[in-house]
Amino acid sequence: MNLYSTKTIRQLKEKYGFRFAKGLGQNFLTDPSVPEAMIAGSQIGPEDLVIEIGPGIGVLTAAAAEAAGRVVAIEVDERLLPILGETLQEYDNIEIICADVLKTDLREIIETQKTKYQITGDVRIIGNLPYYITTPIIMKLLEEELPVKTITVMMQKEVADRIESGPGSKAYGAISVAVQYYAEVSRIVSVPKEVFLPSPKVDSAVLLLELRETRAVQPLDETQFFACVRAGFGQRRKTLSNALCGAGKIPKETVREALSAAGIDESRRAETLSIEEFARIADELTTREGSEWKKTETN
Repeated sequence: MNLYSTKTIRQLKEKYGFRFAKGLGQNFLTDPSVPEAMIAGSQIGPEDLVIEIGPGIGVLTAAAAEAAGRVVAIEVDERLLPILGETLQEYDNIEIICADVLKTDLREIIETQKTKYQITGDVRIIGNLPYYITTPIIMKLLEEELPVKTITVMMQKEVADRIESGPGSKAYGAISVAVQYYAEVSRIVSVPKEVFLPSPKVDSAVLLLELRETRAVQPLDETQFFACVRAGFGQRRKTLSNALCGAGKIPKETVREALSAAGIDESRRAETLSIEEFARIADELTTREGSEWKKTETN
């Protein structure tokens, strides 16, 4: 069965009475080179356990099953289960779990699978992420500190640009720092919107996140570090001094002292700072009393 064929996709839709759910961000791939690039870029080996997020009709799932020892696919839409039962029936190393990945205990799944199937390789996560919840999913995977080697995910190109960008770029922001704090980021392939059915309005890209054994920096207080990053980018048009003061309950003189001690010009803006510089500022604030923050959003 050619799962990349638009004819096959339409036949499956008709057979099972399936309709695309726009709210779930369902767009199915019609180009086999994309899953091939994702599997190769993920460095999946025959002893590895793969966790897939959002299998759709199973094109990436099947490719992963060919390369890995075991594949667990997490699909939130129960309407796809009978379709996956047909498209993946020839594989005996795949398990489908109907669940919302944001509410799923991935650590428990990993531990259960490794024990039950005596998996000796690495754990790798792959997926074509729904655009509307890309960032929450990625941050969940990183913040839970799962025993995972790599995360290879497709997402909206604009989000991928932001995640992999560095200081000085307009795309550089809090999400760039947050992801790069946990992982080394590289792009595997760019994916035009025309290779999906239905075709979305924007292009996509696949990023490889290789989890760091140690964080990019080691701040004295991780909470302070991320608060500092969010504050800096929360008002990115302002100078760093004004942004930090405006976002928190920290006296301006305290911010100025911290910036001076960290060797950072207070007139700079957040998008010019490296992760290391954010860490230095956070550490200086950590050592000063009254450095409390209001809650701000990552952007």
